[in-house]
Amino acid sequence: MHELGITKLFNDHLAGVGNWFLSLVGWGPAERPWTNYMAIEILVVLFLLSLPLLFGRFSVDRPGKMQQIFEMLWEGLDGLAHDIIGHGYSSYVPFFVTAFIFILISNLSGIIPAFESPTMFPPVPLGLALGSFLFFNYHGLRQNGFNYVKHFAGPIWWLSWFIFPLELLSMCIRPVSLTVRLYANMLAGEQVTLGFMALIPVLVPVVFMALHVFVSFVQAFIFTVLSMLYVGEAVEHAEEH
Repeated sequence: MHELGITKLFNDHLAGVGNWFLSLVGWGPAERPWTNYMAIEILVVLFLLSLPLLFGRFSVDRPGKMQQIFEMLWEGLDGLAHDIIGHGYSSYVPFFVTAFIFILISNLSGIIPAFESPTMFPPVPLGLALGSFLFFNYHGLRQNGFNYVKHFAGPIWWLSWFIFPLELLSMCIRPVSLTVRLYANMLAGEQVTLGFMALIPVLVPVVFMALHVFVSFVQAFIFTVLSMLYVGEAVEHAEEH
């Protein structure tokens, strides 16, 4: 795999830190532990953390343009969460907003020269999908305890032996579906853009870069809305019981 310049810096100067992280998950030390998507992910996180410093302090009386953009984003996702989840939705909105912004910035990083979208590598969408999976199951269990698990057995007790494994399989397919959808679309968009840039380096790639931006927004939105739907189903199950 081609090593990006930023990844080279990480491997040259922070290899010890990278191996320490790898040891936390039981992986052995490597000569160059940092991958491209790991380095870009860290930059995305640092960028998001630095936004208040880059755009100034947020103000209630005189909001700046960046604050207005974030407020519009929050209000839009807040409204969606209200319509999809209903009662008690507000406590979940910070997770949805964070997931949307992180995925969007990660997707868009691919249009920056010498960068790649970390979401075009399977471990990143998988990690995000597992985060969503744990989030909605945690809140389903938190609100209803063991009855959340019993719901998978269905309403007819003598069919539970058949319904339960099907429902469990359907539940486990959700993170796979989230992973494949985000990974495949971002990989395809990246490859198409790079291919046309190599063939026709003037003007034409701009169209595909615009398409890449559109796909980035759509995929971040779809991932977030599906996560809302899963949380809504988990909470609804809890309320029914």
